[in-house]
Amino acid sequence: MTPEPAPSLKQLLAFYLEAGVDCALTDEPINRMLDDETATPAIADAPVARADTIRPPAPRPTALPGVAPPSPEAAIVSAREAAATAPTLEALRALMEQFEGCALRSTATRLVFADGNPQARLMLVGEAPGREEDIEGLPFVGRSGKLLDLMLAAIGLDRSQVYIANVIPWRPPGNRTPTPQETQICLPFIKRQIELVNPAILVTLGNPSTQTLLSTRDGITRTRGRWFDYDNGTRMIRAMPTLHPAYLLRQPTYKRLAWQDLRAIATALAASESPAD
Repeated sequence: MTPEPAPSLKQLLAFYLEAGVDCALTDEPINRMLDDETATPAIADAPVARADTIRPPAPRPTALPGVAPPSPEAAIVSAREAAATAPTLEALRALMEQFEGCALRSTATRLVFADGNPQARLMLVGEAPGREEDIEGLPFVGRSGKLLDLMLAAIGLDRSQVYIANVIPWRPPGNRTPTPQETQICLPFIKRQIELVNPAILVTLGNPSTQTLLSTRDGITRTRGRWFDYDNGTRMIRAMPTLHPAYLLRQPTYKRLAWQDLRAIATALAASESPAD
């Protein structure tokens, strides 16, 4: 057999980017099995990078020297209190930009707040931003976002007619799954966001957002297509879970189930627009 050619540098870089590795700490790999002094390359010995190859660092929150970060419990309370004071979506976004209780803020490039129409009657909520979303600052702009646009178009909608957000507004490093603590810290913000948008229909995309917002432990294949009641503090909102576009990209045979959900959502949305008898 003819051996496969070694991957090119461009192919390796593309692989690392897909895996979530988007920056290098040193020019040489570190052997973590050795002692610290021998494992960590000396910074003074590292070659100086050319100015045209240096990527500007992402903004990082400032912290007072010697001040420990808040405990998860304190961060949850702080998030809840901050979210409750936001009278508008603009004020909520400003609060979240300054919130230091979630460590994800220090590793993400920027806050991914929302996209679409704040007056929309249909709101969709996913789990967390990915790499493309972290770069552009908008939810669902990668491959999943393109599929979501097609899904909306199938029922006659586009982003100007819906409002899209995530439970977690900052990208977890390497697109890892958010921890339960990170989810609980961010939960007051998405709840306030839903309250301020006050949609007629709420759609949760995928298992994490469904379990977090609809207080169910069932998996998405059991909850999708079912109607739930979401309490936004002032009224009940009809909510339906459906399959996340990323899941549909991996399992395209399930698109027929998502289409069933979309038709039910479109029917409910049309009915909610009709005046009461």
